[in-house]
Amino acid sequence: MQSLEIIGFKRANLGKSEAKALREEAQVPCVLYGGSEQVHFSSPAILFRELVYSPNVYQVELNIEGTIYKAIMQDLQFHPVNEQLLHVDFLLLDDAKEVKVDVPVRYVGTSPGVMAGGKLVTKLRKLRVKALPANLPDSIAVDISDLELGKSIKVNKITPEGYAILTNPLSPVATVTIPRALKSAQTEEKKGKK
Repeated sequence: MQSLEIIGFKRANLGKSEAKALREEAQVPCVLYGGSEQVHFSSPAILFRELVYSPNVYQVELNIEGTIYKAIMQDLQFHPVNEQLLHVDFLLLDDAKEVKVDVPVRYVGTSPGVMAGGKLVTKLRKLRVKALPANLPDSIAVDISDLELGKSIKVNKITPEGYAILTNPLSPVATVTIPRALKSAQTEEKKGKK
């Protein structure tokens, strides 16, 4: 799993007015859960750009006033109007405890349905997995080399290695749709054979 460092500073005062003052200084209020006690801290908003605006999943090294914590981003909140990052929750990683994470899907192979004129439609961009931190994948490879026109590949066709997939097994991950022009050509072809 890819790693990213975020530097933080402990928060002495908690509350709405204190959080608002931090945001005005381009700081993001954060909380680290999962340890013996919660750690409240703030970090410069600029440090979250790669973590938040990326499809990738990162293991985050939180450097809070010299103390290093290994964590993953659990939740984040944005302002409903101006899209400002308001708050981030982190979960402390324990090598002996499994964690649940949304991992991006990566397609491998060439679909015969796409080669025949179909369009690959992504139904799920991420899959929810449960694993020990050491076994968390960067992405989940989905082989589409058998995907024909009008067919789908479902979650249950993916073989997990060292992790469990929590997403509904019957959910389609990708589908090859038949474009209208190709449908009408097939219909005309069937009429001509009669």
